[in-house]
Amino acid sequence: MDVHRRDLMRAAEDGVLEPETAEALWTYLGQQESGPRFRAAHILYYLGGFVAMAALGLFIGQAWDAWSGWPMLVLAGGFALLGLGLTRRFLDQGLMIPAGVTLTFAISMTPIVVFSIQQILGVWSGPFTVTDYHRWIDWRWIFMELATLAVAAVALWRYRLPFLVFLVACTLWYLQMDLVPFLFDTWEERWEMRKLVSVLSGAAMLVLAFGIELRGGRRPDWAFWLYLAGVAAFSGGLTAMDSDSELGALAYLLVHLGLIGIGAALRRRTLAVFGAFGVAAYLGHLARLFEDTLAFPAILAFTGLGIIFGGVLWQRHEAGITATLRGWLPARLRRLLEEIE
Repeated sequence: MDVHRRDLMRAAEDGVLEPETAEALWTYLGQQESGPRFRAAHILYYLGGFVAMAALGLFIGQAWDAWSGWPMLVLAGGFALLGLGLTRRFLDQGLMIPAGVTLTFAISMTPIVVFSIQQILGVWSGPFTVTDYHRWIDWRWIFMELATLAVAAVALWRYRLPFLVFLVACTLWYLQMDLVPFLFDTWEERWEMRKLVSVLSGAAMLVLAFGIELRGGRRPDWAFWLYLAGVAAFSGGLTAMDSDSELGALAYLLVHLGLIGIGAALRRRTLAVFGAFGVAAYLGHLARLFEDTLAFPAILAFTGLGIIFGGVLWQRHEAGITATLRGWLPARLRRLLEEIE
């Protein structure tokens, strides 16, 4: 259950809490950054981290020809040390989320460091530069990915900051994509297999996230970023697959409806949002299929209204529906969900 300041103030007015206690409690709760939330400060933390990493990537792309080798190695190492220094500072101040962002920034320098070392030693034989790391799939990135996973594992053991899990999940996905060229020769085979690998790796991440949630709960929320990366890979791979039949398209719809249901049961908005994107993609498919049928827009409009009324019925009977859905969940997860309400 989300607690707002007005709730504590109302409790003070009703005599449940002393005004000083209510104010102190609100200050304390505001400092408990147990996980990512849609708060302005949290959004700024993540936005700042992504902007910093994007800016560095842009700089490297512009300066690579002149700075490759030792200069880039020193630069990447310097940024990594800066990120670690900021992480230590934020941890000393009790700011866990910005500490996780700066730690992830520091670890994200690992591919640049490894690539620069390979270039200095003369062992890099690929046609790409490090600026292509996030754009092209190639088996030569594997050493950079393995190094990133190793460094991230040490950082997780040392600092235990959940946001770094997102970098680990993305790197694992990159690694699986880059392994495909070892197994298949033609571009067509590789492209189709990469879709399947994306679906399977995404499903594995979702299962792993669910297991982590069962084992460790949500304080801190280790599973959040794994859910995000996993559902993006899973849903993205499914969306990229070509369906030769309407039965396959219907299966795609049912899977994403299932994501919405699971997201509602687990109170994971990420799953529900990607499920909604999948449903929207299926409706777009139907729109193309029936673009010459005048009745289709009316049917779609009534379907939308039906969904709205379904939401009304859900709200009226939410307690019973929630109890039924949670009856299918493991007891430990049911207790976890009850604790965070």
